[in-house]
Formats: sequence, structure tokens, C-alpha cells
Amino acid sequence: MGLRVTLVAAARSSSLLAERFDDDRPLDEAGWYEVQLAAHSLVPLGAAELRYCSPTPRSRATGTALGYAPLAQPALRECDMGRWRGLTLAEVAALEPAAVDAWLTDPRIAPHGGETLLAFIARIGSWLDTRPADDGAIVAVAEPSVVRAALVYALKAPPTTFWNVDVRPLSTVTLTGRPGLWHLHLQAAVG
Repeated sequence: MGLRVTLVAAARSSSLLAERFDDDRPLDEAGWYEVQLAAHSLVPLGAAELRYCSPTPRSRATGTALGYAPLAQPALRECDMGRWRGLTLAEVAALEPAAVDAWLTDPRIAPHGGETLLAFIARIGSWLDTRPADDGAIVAVAEPSVVRAALVYALKAPPTTFWNVDVRPLSTVTLTGRPGLWHLHLQAAVG
């Protein structure tokens, strides 16, 4: 069977229209409410042998609220956005439109002075590939960008595919396999 890694996207911390790069805000009231609504389907994932989370406040809070008691993993942090940290995409586009265009089209550059998209995807992939190789289950609560990077890495998709993956708060995705050979596992609906 190999390893089974289920990634849970953290609950939201602010209006989706006000999402900011490297947003360190905790869960807001709507985020807590969404966790309560989704708990019936997400709590059972806490039976995994290993439980992790991104080091962000909302990932930690989501994992804790679901009863996972997750261990924060620095490697699961969001992409380092350099001087764009704390700004919205609209704010950055107004200040540096050419830099935003370049960043969205070339995964090898980081006009913000932080981490390139390629380096971010490789970091998340390295975390996946260094999980204990024994058969088992892992659950990790992470920021949506981390989940997107994991999918791009696992599927060996072109890095620009990152921009085409929509990860909603509290959505899950499961990867099965072993280092270097990952498969996307979709759960059948229970009827």
C-alpha cells in the first residue's frame, strides 16, 4: 500500500477577498464556524499515525480544533513572499504590475525578494518525500498554497499548474505512494 498523506486545507482567517501573502492572522469567527460544520467528516482523519500542520496560526488552530494535536512542521510554511508579505495581490499589482506579471509567468523568479515558486514546490515535495517510509497514514493541516504545491509536485505537473489549482478552506486531498512516486487518491462519495 505505501504511505497515505491526507492534506487538509486550513480554515479561513479572513474574508477570501482580503487574502494576504503570508497571512499570519488566526481563524476568524466564520473560520471557527466552518470547522464546526466540517468536523464530522474531518475528525476521523485524526486517527492517522502522524499528525502535522503548517506553523501558521490558522493551520495550528484548525488542527487543534479537529482534535489532531498536530506537530508544526517548519517545512510546511507558506512561500516566502519577501517584501510582498502582508499585502493583497491587488495592492502588489497596483504597486508593481510588471513584477506581478513576471512572477505569475516565470516560476524561476522572485521579484518580491523571497522564495521562487520552483523552490517552494521543491521544499514541499522534499517534505513529502522524507516522511517515514513505513506503511501508514499521515494527516497534515496546511495553507492552501502548500496543498497546491504538494499536488503540483506529486503529479509532476509543470510548475505553472500551481496557478490552476483551487484549494478551498477545509478541503482535503490524499496522496498515496512513496517518495518520488505519488498518486492522487479521490474518495468516492458515500451514498
